[in-house]
Amino acid sequence: MRLDKFLKVSRLIKRRTIAKELVSRDIFLLNNRPCKPSSEVKEGDIIDLTLGRHHLVVKVLFIKDHILKDDASKMYEILKDEIKEEFIEEQ
Repeated sequence: MRLDKFLKVSRLIKRRTIAKELVSRDIFLLNNRPCKPSSEVKEGDIIDLTLGRHHLVVKVLFIKDHILKDDASKMYEILKDEIKEEFIEEQ
C-alpha cells in the first residue's frame, strides 16, 4: 500500500491529499530513509513522522484497504510519541 494511503486509512493523517503534501516535504522517514508519497508500506515497516513540534514513530502491524474508524489505531503500534520543546519550521 502507498504511504499516503496508509496514513489516511490508519487515520494518522485525516486526508490523503494532506498526507501526500506532508510526505513530499521530506519530513517523514520510512525505515530511516527519506520517502515519497508513493513509497510502498509493508508490515513491520517503521514510519517516522514530524508534524510541527509533534514527533511520532510507529510500526506498521498490518495493512488493510478499508477499516472501521475504531479499529484504525490497531494498524500500527506507537514506538515513540513526544512533543519537542522548540519548534523549528521545516521548509
